[in-house]
Amino acid sequence: MLLNLDTSWLLMTVATVAVFGFFFGTALDAIMRDDGFGSTGNTLLFTLGFFVAVMVANEHGVSLRDLKLAIAWGLGGAFTFISTMAFIKAGLARW
Repeated sequence: MLLNLDTSWLLMTVATVAVFGFFFGTALDAIMRDDGFGSTGNTLLFTLGFFVAVMVANEHGVSLRDLKLAIAWGLGGAFTFISTMAFIKAGLARW
């Protein structure tokens, strides 16, 4: 799905996800403080998790023609990725 987009649509998609990622990243930074990755780090993790989840869903044959389903997969992947990285960071800090 993402690989079939032309450059302008792909850049617009990345920019939109990054803006929403910065919004959520800033909120998570205020909540998590030292346990988080900062606003920029949370934004990068959110954006990476979003696109990896969409690519994994597409690789496994999930049809993401419906935008709501694609956004649900992306948000689920983004928050799963951020949660996993926070658990890893917390585990390493306490080890």
